[in-house]
Amino acid sequence: LGAPGPPPLVLLNRFRGTMDDWDPAFLERIAGARRVILFDNLGVARSSGTASGRLAGWAEGAAAFIAALGLSQVDLLGFSFGGLVAQELTLQRPDLVRRLVIVGSGAGYVEGANVNPKAIEVATKPVNTEEDFLYLFFRDSATSQAAGRAYLARLKERPDAFAARVGEPTWMAMLSAASDAGTPETSLLTRVHAIRQPVLVANGIEDVMIPTYQSYALAQVIPDARLVIYPDSGHAFMFQYPEEFGDEVLRFLAGT
Repeated sequence: LGAPGPPPLVLLNRFRGTMDDWDPAFLERIAGARRVILFDNLGVARSSGTASGRLAGWAEGAAAFIAALGLSQVDLLGFSFGGLVAQELTLQRPDLVRRLVIVGSGAGYVEGANVNPKAIEVATKPVNTEEDFLYLFFRDSATSQAAGRAYLARLKERPDAFAARVGEPTWMAMLSAASDAGTPETSLLTRVHAIRQPVLVANGIEDVMIPTYQSYALAQVIPDARLVIYPDSGHAFMFQYPEEFGDEVLRFLAGT
């Protein structure tokens, strides 16, 4: 989406997410000034192949996709599980990544701030309802829940949306890959000090999926990181504030 220009912004999907889950309002805000590239990694939804059970495999899949487009450098935005993949890719291929945005994500393991077991139980149901989604992604307030319903309504405006979903073998592979950073010894906090690119870390004030403190912990360790927290919002704060966060991302990518 958007016009060619500076290095494009490549988006990395959330757990059980596909490129159909990105908010059109957020995409349009970014694509008004930047080229934005969406894709489904190996084994996800419309993409063939087998999803890797290793975090490094997801990063390699993204790198192969970027290389196939003939791009030598990109900006990255990773949401939730995609945030873990974005960090791994930046560590593997620092030459490929110019600037990095980590959204509603963390380090895999952070002492005292790990993934809510109830959230995992809901997120791994065979089929999720809209109420499940609102619980996982938006804060338990009237305004945040209303924003969540508005976001879901925007997704339904696309007639071809969700023609393919993420199958259980693929989301099980995602869980396995995320576990690669799931212990004190393997947490990304032990490695992200090596990320030298400018990094924007952002989250909602109350993320029930990945506790907001994980975002703070990342911003403490990454040398050139800034942290933005949005009020009255949760895991999918950027779909509650699509224009505001879209503008924040554009400012960051422009270096202003």
